[in-house]
Amino acid sequence: MPALKFVRSVGESFRASSGLEPRLLDGLRVTAAQPGKVNFELDIKKEHTNRLNILHGGTIASMVDLGGSLAVASKGLYATGVSTDLSVTYLSSGGKIGDMIKAEASCDKFGKTLAFTSIRFMNSKDELFARGSHTKYVALAWKDPNNITEELSPKLAKSG
Repeated sequence: MPALKFVRSVGESFRASSGLEPRLLDGLRVTAAQPGKVNFELDIKKEHTNRLNILHGGTIASMVDLGGSLAVASKGLYATGVSTDLSVTYLSSGGKIGDMIKAEASCDKFGKTLAFTSIRFMNSKDELFARGSHTKYVALAWKDPNNITEELSPKLAKSG
């Protein structure tokens, strides 16, 4: 199974099982995935904004959380672990209702116990407006029977 299909299936499980994602991030679209990297986008709607009618920082923080999880999924873990640390740096406004934001999430370090991810957010002008990091405890996630880590790991070069 290619990474994009797998990441989308993990995203659907978040929508089906979580209380937050189907309410806040239902419109989030995974546009590309390869092992260690996921791209997604979201059209800003009223529910994503603050009282100034611009993108709410909590929406961005939620996307750091989900984006980090999807980056871990891109490495083949179906159960993406639990958060141990999450941070967001807000550089400027992400936009207003009707704007589309894009994000790229990377799994920077993937171990047996912890996974470290980072996320970059771009506005409609392709300007960086926020960045985040998300650390996941993944030790128990390795036991999920739905994992495809072997399939998504780099193939060893044949010696010859």
